[in-house]
Amino acid sequence: MMERPNTALGCQKSRFALDEGEHFLNCAYLGPLPRSVAEAGVEGVRRKCSPTPFPSERFFTDCDRARERFGRLVNAPPERIALAPSASYGIEVAARNLPLEPGQNIVLLGEQFPSNVYAWRRRASAYDCEVRTVDRPGPPPSAALWNERLLEAIGPETAVVSLPHCHWTDGTRIDLEAAGERAREVGAALVIDGSQSIGAVPFDVERFRPDALITVGYKWLLGPYSTAFGYYGPRFDDGTPLEETWISRRGSEDFQGLVDYTDEYRQGAARYDVGQTSNFILIPMLVEALDLILRWDPARILDYCRSLLSGLADELRLRGWAVEDDEWRTGNILGVRLPAGCDLAEVGARLAEARVHASLRGDALRVSPNVYNEPRDIDALRQVLATYG
Repeated sequence: MMERPNTALGCQKSRFALDEGEHFLNCAYLGPLPRSVAEAGVEGVRRKCSPTPFPSERFFTDCDRARERFGRLVNAPPERIALAPSASYGIEVAARNLPLEPGQNIVLLGEQFPSNVYAWRRRASAYDCEVRTVDRPGPPPSAALWNERLLEAIGPETAVVSLPHCHWTDGTRIDLEAAGERAREVGAALVIDGSQSIGAVPFDVERFRPDALITVGYKWLLGPYSTAFGYYGPRFDDGTPLEETWISRRGSEDFQGLVDYTDEYRQGAARYDVGQTSNFILIPMLVEALDLILRWDPARILDYCRSLLSGLADELRLRGWAVEDDEWRTGNILGVRLPAGCDLAEVGARLAEARVHASLRGDALRVSPNVYNEPRDIDALRQVLATYG
């Protein structure tokens, strides 16, 4: 488990190279690279320009460091961690290795991110299974009822429950403990997409007990694009990877012995690693980003995000905006829906004019600050929204 610092986290804007005058409240879209993370990538480019010397150990050491850091972040053994290029890759690993039988169902949430939908639709079609989608029961606040209906949808014929930690459009929190308990009651696997929470919201594998946990590196982990992690529990110990790579095989550290082929994989989840795992530019960047996240601590990052957003939800509720109840939001994302008669596209255009960067997702305006933001960024957002409702 991570040691939790006791002091509050201050603004970390000086560690980033964000343009002055821009109000970037859009980490759920694309997390900015801290300066030290960018420098780690530049150093990787320098090493690749002149790879002398470049010992073979380098193919493994940074990857092992990344596994160890991410394991600490989510309280999981590093041997359970695989390195992936995307959430869709990690979800596909889970989908290909979880058994299905005709007549079973896979439970998903309505309007889930496509990466956590398409793999299950294809898998269900191949095995004559149902994709059981639990739609939002109405405009916010409706999360409590939504979570109730989720539990009701999980039954004896459910094989897989694949959920986000929070909904990507508006940050609605999913009760993963209750969903996991229900899944285990019926023998279903629990797959979690943590892409919109891990890094800014505490997550403990021992608490939520997923069979698989997937998250991207380029959002709340503040790492580079084309990086992701997968935690795979005991259900996946003897599974089949998407690729048959040389580096995933037992004894691959011995380059001279690579001609001695083996059908045995390396220990743990490394069998599921993407090919060319040892990206000498991206992986060091990811390690540096994880070192920052671990130092700042997701609990303190979440407190900082909540402090920035404090009061804004209440203000918008009073003006007729639909906002989820505080207890049903993870806290790093605020999703709001306009009063009747207001045009969301017009709001987006006015935000752009004010150089306020947020996202329009579904019918929600999604605001997602992080440690580089200041109260003035929220004030700029507030000024635009003040004319509505």
